[in-house]
Amino acid sequence: MNKLWIVTFETFLRQVKSWGFVALILGPFVIFGISIGAGYMSASGADNRDNIAVFGQSELRQAFVKQNKDDIDTSVKSIKSAEKKIKHNNLAGYLVLKTDNNKISAVYHGSDSMSNSLKSKLTIFTTTVQQRLNYTSAQLSATQVKSLQQQPEFKEVITKKTGTDNLAKMISFWIMVILVYTILITYSSITAQEIASEKGTKIMEVIFSSTTATKYFIGKVLGVMMVIVTQILIYLIGGWGMFAFAQHSELTKDAISQNKELISSVLHNLLSINLVYLLLGVVIYTILAALCGALVAKSEDASKAVQPVMMLNMLAFFITFPFHNNMDSLVVKILSYVPFFSSYFMPMRVIINEATPIEMAISLIILIATIILMAYYIGKIYQGLMLQTDDSSFWKRLKRGIAYNK
Repeated sequence: MNKLWIVTFETFLRQVKSWGFVALILGPFVIFGISIGAGYMSASGADNRDNIAVFGQSELRQAFVKQNKDDIDTSVKSIKSAEKKIKHNNLAGYLVLKTDNNKISAVYHGSDSMSNSLKSKLTIFTTTVQQRLNYTSAQLSATQVKSLQQQPEFKEVITKKTGTDNLAKMISFWIMVILVYTILITYSSITAQEIASEKGTKIMEVIFSSTTATKYFIGKVLGVMMVIVTQILIYLIGGWGMFAFAQHSELTKDAISQNKELISSVLHNLLSINLVYLLLGVVIYTILAALCGALVAKSEDASKAVQPVMMLNMLAFFITFPFHNNMDSLVVKILSYVPFFSSYFMPMRVIINEATPIEMAISLIILIATIILMAYYIGKIYQGLMLQTDDSSFWKRLKRGIAYNK
């Protein structure tokens, strides 16, 4: 048992110390950092360029600026200064507000039309002020003013937030499918190339003389599993940190606040039993990749070793596409129990709340049993596969590897 854990930890340490693992871990965080940095630079660079200056009668100006602080550049104190900034593309334009004979007027000067959102705010502001001036000019009583201010009543009775729920399911589906596909491709390639690189080396004869091939193979698989779990934990902790940062960032907090329910639904769909399927899916593909790596003729063929696993993973990935709008179909139900496919299709059913706990348990039992049987059997024939160095066909090497164990 000690030798098993020695192989496990040696595999784990070698993988986590590699530059490939470091790049894999840091990649999402670097992209997030670059995106946030670019967003801040873009926002800070665009703040003044999209803002306007406001001039005119003091009371009108102060009232409008107070209601629209984010759109007004209060540092511009004169029309001449505003025109200079517009010329240098540092200001969108300037607005002049004034009243004459109880009539409000607003004149906008700029290199381009006023934005629709600000134009809408200006229209509401001027209409409100003009209405107040009209009431004063007409010398209406309080009762008459109240009567004129009556508005129609509008109510919404929402029985179910179907739109948000469906959008959350769709986002969760694509995130899960792409995440499973990417991680499977990555670790299948890593495992196949690592096993293939040991093909035919003298060190394998020494290793097999000191421990069984089964222990060595299972130790390799457990080492890769530890690497996968480490990566998932880092992503979970880092993702939580990025989400916490985004909640307080001036650039993203409003968007998160507006879509809080959608984000919560997506996170709930992802941080569930779907993570177990992600882990087990990677494990079963890793075992198959190890078999393919052991079946290559020589270490120089390491790049070819992963191709069968890649093709199977791509098949499972692309089969999901026709069913993204029909996740409760019979094909999805069947494939959610089939190893190598269940890691894609059972999470689809979980996301739409179509899979029962019993169905999930059956699917997991089948997947775990397949993983155990594959690991045990491949471990039994692993020595016969690894010690072959002749350039024969794939099937001949597999047949001899099976016969070696008998």
